[in-house]
Amino acid sequence: QVQLTESGGGLVQPGGSLRLTCAASGSVLSIINIQWHRQVPGKQRELVAIVTNTGATNYADSVKGRFTISRGNVKNLAYLQMNNLRPEDTAVYYCNVAARTVDGGTTDYWGQGTQVTVSS
Repeated sequence: QVQLTESGGGLVQPGGSLRLTCAASGSVLSIINIQWHRQVPGKQRELVAIVTNTGATNYADSVKGRFTISRGNVKNLAYLQMNNLRPEDTAVYYCNVAARTVDGGTTDYWGQGTQVTVSS
């Protein structure tokens, strides 16, 4: 079965950078898009960035110009480069992969998240 694992989180100072990786064990066929989300305790999960299988990308207004989502390979499916980090970027970051199934439907996979803390 497919398992997603996020990595690359940690503690950084404001203005610092991190690169998150979304890695997959098992094969994911017919990927529709890959997304990065983040969640702060007590708040709803927020869509941060998305990249489609055509290469199109979109970002939340709060991260435009600072974050970049990119596609990787079969194992490391996607990355999220985060620059000029701010304290308000502190959250658990999750990777989500939307994919087509052999049944003709769609499914999605989630990782368990990686903690990003931006603090002095």
